[in-house]
Order: sequence, then structure tokens, then C-alpha cells
Amino acid sequence: HETIFQNPNSTSPAEESLKSAPRNVHFPNDVVFQDCVRHGELERIGPFIRGRRVSLDTIYHSGMAAIHEAVLSGNLDCVMLLMKHGADLHHRDEEGWTPLHMACSDGFPEIARYLLSLGADREILNESGEKPADLIDAANKELLELFGLVAGD
Repeated sequence: HETIFQNPNSTSPAEESLKSAPRNVHFPNDVVFQDCVRHGELERIGPFIRGRRVSLDTIYHSGMAAIHEAVLSGNLDCVMLLMKHGADLHHRDEEGWTPLHMACSDGFPEIARYLLSLGADREILNESGEKPADLIDAANKELLELFGLVAGD
């Protein structure tokens, strides 16, 4: 006859296996995709789009679509990749801002130049009645020149 003494502070083998089991947390495709766009993980963006696991038209909880998130990240390569995969040049966020509005407001002349080269509408108004050029910071000479708002040197 054998007596087994168990330490009250120890855990059972079943409890141990629960503690050591890897935890898998799954996020919706849109959440993962939005994060990839924000961080400019270009190698992960294409497969999401090609696999039709996300829609470029989706407006996220942030009030913006992927193209807006890419512009705000300041990552021209990411913007170019989304446009190559069919993002809407004139997609509006919840406040009627287009990607060009965001590029102007956040001071990204290289992104604004690229969007304009694709035919972005300079005259389009957001819900506050502002054109993209109305949102340019007075200190951003490159954007002001791009919109013909200051004389070049």
C-alpha cells in the first residue's frame, strides 16, 4: 500500500499542460491587414489583397480605409502598393477626406505628388468644405509649390 503526499502549492499535470500550452489569439483579417498597412509591412499586404481576405473599400473603426492609413503612415511604397491593387484614389473617410486631403494635411509632398500624378482631384471638398490645398501647413513650402500657392525660388 502506497501513500502519495501532494504539495498543496504544486499543480497537477493537467494544470501544468494548460500553463505551458501555447496560446493562439486570432484577429480578424481586417485588423491584421490594417496593422500591416500602418507598419508598412509590404510583403504581407499583397497576399491579403490577392487572397481576397480583405476589401480595400472597408472603413475601419478609425473612420478610414487602408489607403488613408497608408498615407498617414507617410509610407509612399505602401500607398503605391495599395493603388496598384486597386485602392480608390478618391476614397473618402468618415469626414469626406480623400487620400490627397490627408497627404496635404499631414505634410507628405511625395505622396501628394504621386496621388496627383494618378489624377487625384485637387478641387474635391471634404465635409467641412475644404480642398486638399486648404489643409497645407504654411511652413510646408514643397506642398505649397506643388499646388502653385507660392512662387518658386
